[in-house]
Amino acid sequence: MPRLAQLPQIVASVAGVMLASFGLWAMIGPQSFFDALATFDPYNEHLIQDIGAFQIGLGVVLLLAVAPRVGDGLVVALVGVGIGMVAHTVSHVIGHDLGGTPAVDIPFFSILGGLLLAAGYVRWSLRRVP
Repeated sequence: MPRLAQLPQIVASVAGVMLASFGLWAMIGPQSFFDALATFDPYNEHLIQDIGAFQIGLGVVLLLAVAPRVGDGLVVALVGVGIGMVAHTVSHVIGHDLGGTPAVDIPFFSILGGLLLAAGYVRWSLRRVP
């Protein structure tokens, strides 16, 4: 593959790792993430963790897009967004006392994340059948 043709895969790989890493950092250490990178007041732990969840999803989408043998845009979208939604659910579980409506939010995000991942798995499985 010529060098220029590799550029999109390289950019997607590097950006995917960076986004997923920053997302994990925001989820695991929201105060540290805020102090180092997101220094705009007021500090909102739940918002930082939600942003981290969506960065994880974006990073996974990019990494799946360049992964060998995935090669299907719908699989990439369903699984990447599903993982982002699962991370968003985790954010709401961790921050259940920080606002929102946990009794509604957590089940809704869990079901949506599960449906996205299941649909991605079904699509990927059907593509592998000869």
